[in-house]
Parts: sequence; structure tokens; C-alpha cells
Amino acid sequence: MKIIIIGDGKVGYSLAENLSKENHDVTIIDKNSDALKKAEENLDVMCIKGNGVSTKILLEADVENSDLLIAATSSDEMNMVCCLTAKKLGVGHTIARIRDPEYASELSLLKKELGLDMVINPEQAAGSEIARLIKFPPAVNVEIFAKGRVEMVEISVTRSMAIAEMRLKHIANRFSSSVLIGAVHRGDEVIIPDGEFKIKENDSIYIIGQPSKVYDFCTRIGIHIQKIKNVMIMGGGRISYYLAAYLDEMNIRVKIVEIDRGRCMELTELLPRALIICGDGSDEALLRSENISEMGAFVAITGRDEDNLISALMAKQYGVGKVIAKINRLNHSDIIKSLGIDSVVSPKLITVNYILRYVRGLQNAMGNPVNALYRIVGDKAEVIELIAGNYAKYTDIPLKKLNVKKGILIAAIVRKNEIIIPHGNDVLKSGDNVILITKDKIVTDLDNIIGTEISR
Repeated sequence: MKIIIIGDGKVGYSLAENLSKENHDVTIIDKNSDALKKAEENLDVMCIKGNGVSTKILLEADVENSDLLIAATSSDEMNMVCCLTAKKLGVGHTIARIRDPEYASELSLLKKELGLDMVINPEQAAGSEIARLIKFPPAVNVEIFAKGRVEMVEISVTRSMAIAEMRLKHIANRFSSSVLIGAVHRGDEVIIPDGEFKIKENDSIYIIGQPSKVYDFCTRIGIHIQKIKNVMIMGGGRISYYLAAYLDEMNIRVKIVEIDRGRCMELTELLPRALIICGDGSDEALLRSENISEMGAFVAITGRDEDNLISALMAKQYGVGKVIAKINRLNHSDIIKSLGIDSVVSPKLITVNYILRYVRGLQNAMGNPVNALYRIVGDKAEVIELIAGNYAKYTDIPLKKLNVKKGILIAAIVRKNEIIIPHGNDVLKSGDNVILITKDKIVTDLDNIIGTEISR
């Protein structure tokens, strides 16, 4: 596909990197020469210096023959105008990054009037992800599929858990066959396990199933799940606003520490049920005076990675059960996890995942829409949700007879109100939501997962 990206900041660069790896023809437009130079030197993309709103620049980028334009500058208004102009010039599809909470309630109208095919709000998406982690504290990561009917939870295995040193086939027999351990991260290795695979201490395992079944499985293997009642948030930016609103709906008490007095006044008006503290969240004395040790969770989401890490480590020292940090630079995510921080959230990564999902869906002419796409284990594997098409070659054949390619696992099937953790005799039917885990493979269509021969 021919794709234009306007804005070569962190999100724009990461998108260009991922899309060019998937063999798309990518053009980046930006006014910043230094940013473009980095992209030109490191990526297989074309770069144009200029303003993405300019008709002349868009025509130079061959907008009328392009399949998709992604506007990811720092200005919501500019992103909207870029998309509107590109649509008038004949681009196939447009995606805009729109972050201001004031626009959040008007998105459906904006999409219709501006001809936007997709809108992504990274801060709102990050707030939603953090809220899910707080709802299920033992999880390092929680992702949802099939409109919340299926959940994938990442758990770190400890010696005290009943599944440590057990083979998967014995785990299924003893605890539950209604969930699936679909992937394991051990050291630098990603494993899609079979029944003989043995779980070890310090493994990160990815459990897939209905939320209630995943919850039951975790309690049965010895994970203590305690409901969080109060949360301290360090940083009063947009993520804090969205997160506090989600937590308020969950009846969780919220305390926000923000250094800027003006922003504190705004948050007091926007979030009347939250307690807003004006101060430096990386100041240990302030955290102590605000009873950090009594908090159920601590979330560090300022604009500085270093401050977030330091505050998160302090919270861990004071015995906070669930500690989450926002990190923009993900080069050292494994080192960060080794420090003892429970979960790391990246709005940039969330945005890239959303847009890649949309691109994969567009790419697929056969009509198996990509409903969800998540990168796991530091981008070494993906979890994808697709819809099985009509009259496909893989439907109504037992899975054991499908020649599914190595490195791909069919993890769950959602059929109307039924959630199926598949076994060899199960079949895929037209209209099923199919959740796959893939390693080292890019999947855009369910036909991609089948080898050359199908034994009937």
C-alpha cells in the first residue's frame, strides 16, 4: 500500500518504521530537517520537507494515488485539516491523531464532517489500558478482544504458584481447560508452547480466556487478587484526566500529584471527586506525607521517563502493591521490568498498534477484518483478532486437519455468545472471531495461516 505520514515525531517515526518493515511504500512529510534526516538514514522511506496542510506538498507526495494518509503532528487542528485536504485531493483513507479532551465527545461528528476513517486518542487509550491493569492487579498487561468477551492477561510466574515446574497438559487437567496459555516469554526467547512444555519460575505467561475464567484460573494457581480501593497518580496531564475518570466509574478513590498550580486548578474543576495535590511527585517527603504506603496502586505518568521511573521505584520501596510507569522510550523495557516495576505503558506503542490494525484490515481484500492487534514480548510476537470470511477454504474442517503454519497458534474462537478454547476437533465457521498468536509472521488474513495442503 502507498501510505503518507504527516509528522515525524516519536509516533510518526515508529509508524514509518513498522509500516516500511511490512513492505508498504511510505512517504513522510515534516517541516523539521533533523527529524527527516534520521528517517532517511535509518528507514526505507521517502521524505519530503514541508507543511502537510499544503496542497502543493501533498500533491508532491502523490496524495491522489495514495491508499492512506496518517496525520500525527502535535496539533489536533492541523491533523484534522491535513486529513480534510487529503480527502478532497483523492486519498483513499485518512487517520488523525486527536488528543484534546474537548474533542473527545465530538469525535463521531468530526469523523463524519471531515471524512475521517479513524481517529486515535493515545492518552485516552493509555488511560483505558492503565484502568484495566488496576482492575486486575496481578497482571503485567491486560488486553481485550471480541468487545471484552475475551481477555489476554500477562502474568509473571513465581515459585509459590502451583503451576511452576508443571507441564501444560497437566495444568489443563488439574486447573482448567477453559483458558489457554498461548505464549511464554523466557529470557530473550518467545515460545508458543505445546502440551509437553514445562512452566518455570520467572517465565512471563500469556493467559487467554473469558475474563471470569481467567480470574478463576489465577486464583486457583495461587495468585492473590485484592481489589484496589485508592490510587495515587503522579502527573496531571491528559492521561491522568482520562484515567481518573475511568477510576471514578470503578468507585476507586483518586489522588493526583501535579507540580503546575494552574493545571491543578483545571483538574479540580474537571475532576471534582479526585483529590488534587500541588507538588513534586518525585519528592520522597511529599509522597510520605501523602501516605504513599497506604495506596493500593501508584501510577507515574509525567512527561519525563526518568521522573516516572524514580517515583515508581520509590512507590515499590514503600510497599505499594501495584506500580505502573509510563515510558516513551521503549529501548530498555526489559531492564525496566527487571527493576521491579509491575507494568510499563507506552501511548506511542498503543497508537502504533491501533493504526497497524487498521492498515492490516485495509490490506486484506478478502474481507477478514482485523478487529484487534497487540504486540507482545517487546514486538517479538503479535496477538491478532480476525473475522472468518464466507466460503473460506479453512471453514468447517477440524483444526487438527488444517495445516497451520509453524509459529502460529489459534488461541480462541468467539462464536456468537460462545467462547471456545480450541482443540483438534473444533472447526472454524463463517463469522467467527478468531484470535491468533503469531511469532515471526505478519498475518493480514486467515488464509495466511494455512499451509499449502489441507487434509480433509
